[in-house]
Amino acid sequence: MTTERVPAADLLGDASARLIRTVDGFHGDDWAAPSLLPRWSRAHVVAHLALNAEGIARGLRGVVADDSDGDALEPRTMYDSDEKRDSDIEDLAAAEPSEIRDRLLAGTTLLQEAIEAIPGNRWETTVERTPGGRAIRAGAFPEMRLREMEIHHVDLGAGYSTSDWDLGFAEQLLDAMDKRVRAGRAFEVRPLDSQRTWVFGPGESEYPVPVVTGPAADLGWWLTGRPAPTTLSCSQGELPTIEGW
Repeated sequence: MTTERVPAADLLGDASARLIRTVDGFHGDDWAAPSLLPRWSRAHVVAHLALNAEGIARGLRGVVADDSDGDALEPRTMYDSDEKRDSDIEDLAAAEPSEIRDRLLAGTTLLQEAIEAIPGNRWETTVERTPGGRAIRAGAFPEMRLREMEIHHVDLGAGYSTSDWDLGFAEQLLDAMDKRVRAGRAFEVRPLDSQRTWVFGPGESEYPVPVVTGPAADLGWWLTGRPAPTTLSCSQGELPTIEGW
């Protein structure tokens, strides 16, 4: 594995262990309780995380399962379609909690094995999210999975919060949001606990751009389209509008 992937891949084990400890604390109606995501229960969030691990593992297996003619023996996509992905989440969320937990544990193992099986010269190979859909570099998956777990762990609303994120992860999340956020007007993000700054939206501006400040973790959380924590403030009044993820 190249050095670019090592930090995120090394953090996946600890992040998975933290998530599983939280899930193991759910009993009875805890699973059906609302998460912080609209229309999703905690069971939906855990089901999504289990299926996301399976999907990434499937895509990565396709990277290394080429035959001698270069044809993939396994699908080099995460999901068959967005509709199938969504229906699979609904189906698994309706299953017994023990099944959801088992799928999360199994998916975590499958993903780790798939990451370890990628040769160093294949990390630039792309995997389609769905057939004909967005292409993702294999090397981007460790960081992508880390974000999925850390963000959705908070979404469970079970005691884990953005204050539990370390600064390195918060900065990585801000880097990732720099590629996602499409603001109509430029604004600057200036964390109070980091030496770095980020500018979102159109490039040059003849006027001073709004500056949003607060803890790096809370800024990252807000930039995913989630409700803005009270720790954030903007130099020009209201915070810029961020689309939902």
